[in-house]
Amino acid sequence: FRSNFGSVEGDPPAAMRYTEARLAEMAEAMLRDIKKNTVDFGPNYDDSMMEPMVLPGALPNLLVNGASGIAVGMATNMPPHNLREVSSAITALIDDPEISIDGLLEHITGPDFPTAGVIYGRTGYKLAAHTGKGKVAIRSRYHLEDISTEKEAIVVTELPYQVNKANLIIRIADLVREKRIDGISDLRDESDRDGMRMIIELKRGASPKVVLNHLFTHTPLQVNFSVKKLALVDGKPKILNLKEMLSEFVKHRQTVIRRRSEFELIKENDRELLLQGSTTPPENLAAIV
Repeated sequence: FRSNFGSVEGDPPAAMRYTEARLAEMAEAMLRDIKKNTVDFGPNYDDSMMEPMVLPGALPNLLVNGASGIAVGMATNMPPHNLREVSSAITALIDDPEISIDGLLEHITGPDFPTAGVIYGRTGYKLAAHTGKGKVAIRSRYHLEDISTEKEAIVVTELPYQVNKANLIIRIADLVREKRIDGISDLRDESDRDGMRMIIELKRGASPKVVLNHLFTHTPLQVNFSVKKLALVDGKPKILNLKEMLSEFVKHRQTVIRRRSEFELIKENDRELLLQGSTTPPENLAAIV
């Protein structure tokens, strides 16, 4: 399957004609109540139509989905997070507005990457939660299997976020060919619809730990995800810590709910006037009869 960003297998992104689809329930949550004057609209890039300046966003999309982008002199790189953990942290913040960042980290234990992998250490993410900047080390998930009485294989079942498996295999093969990594006798991909399975077969007597250390150093089997939580707050770029990000989302939702309530109140008042007019007889009805 190829998505808008290609696939871990190395396939290119699908053409536009294949990427049009019905919105999922999560995406519809981002547009909920958009027709109830919950957000401001402004002209689009060529003034041909009006577009929302920001979405109502019932889902904390910036944290859950993550974001990555560059602009003039600035960039943002936010990792995705688990929706249940983020929802739990938002609830804790609403219940206790004075909660500390460490208190929020009891709910959000770290990023939640779609390709899984293993987050190596919590120091980097804790720094990012407190300051808005940090590095998260992500390792592939692997285990060892015995091929014969004297040979072992490293079986990789999960890769770090945004690592291309096809390019990774080519990179390992090049390092073996250049003899920068010793101890690998064979390399093959046995992935299927049941999951990922990349086999790194070792030579007789080779130490798996030594080979793995070389792979982690020279290949994307281990990567550092640089976190920079830069977001627009009231139209201005600002680096936010974890509590500030959650607080801004809560403030946004409060504004959306207030504006929705005002819109619905106006609609109900207009309907009440209409019903009163349709049920009240005119004063000169007796004279007409």
